Amino acid sequence: MNEIKIKRAYSETDDIDGYRVLVDRLWPRGISKARADLSEWNKDIAPTSELRKWFGHKPENFDAFKERYWAELDDNRAAFDFAEKCRTLLQEGNVTLVYGAKSATCNHAIILRDWLYRHL
Repeated sequence: MNEIKIKRAYSETDDIDGYRVLVDRLWPRGISKARADLSEWNKDIAPTSELRKWFGHKPENFDAFKERYWAELDDNRAAFDFAEKCRTLLQEGNVTLVYGAKSATCNHAIILRDWLYRHL
């Protein structure tokens, strides 16, 4: 089976990225659509604006953010629809969740990837 990868929007694209999905509600600053090279922009599976603002990308909030975002995903029909789409896409290649946050270890794409794997 292929993989669900995560990659920062500011990183170079790669042939192994496969289907690239921006999973932020906001477009990453300074990135053109051509450079982003996205297959899809799915705002509906990103954390709500309220949760994102509360989190503030502070590492000390990450564990609580993970629980709250996971709960949002569990209540989000679009997240389940996207999980089904991923199931199909992964038969053909990788799926890369693209995010704009600075931290590679403290961002919602990590949580989303784990949630998706649990629901595949």
